[in-house]
Amino acid sequence: MPPPDTDLRLLRLHADDNVLTLIAPIAAGESLVIEGEPVTAAASLALGHKLAARAIMPGEKIVKYGAPIGSATQAITRGEHVHLHNLQSDYLATPGS
Repeated sequence: MPPPDTDLRLLRLHADDNVLTLIAPIAAGESLVIEGEPVTAAASLALGHKLAARAIMPGEKIVKYGAPIGSATQAITRGEHVHLHNLQSDYLATPGS
């Protein structure tokens, strides 16, 4: 279920998650609302990709399914795509590890 005032194309899998999962594709430039705050999609993204539910600081854990899945390698803004370009996996080797 998405948080209140959040686009229905975004799913929070666990209450502790700081990322939201796309349950429908979005196009670059599309407007989204995350917890009442408007954001604009910077890139087209497919089903299953993650967006930051809030600002995430470098080194902060990325939480999905209520568990840490990695750490932010740079500052991530609300609504920004969270993937290997700004996430270091805690479990698998990723570029730059």
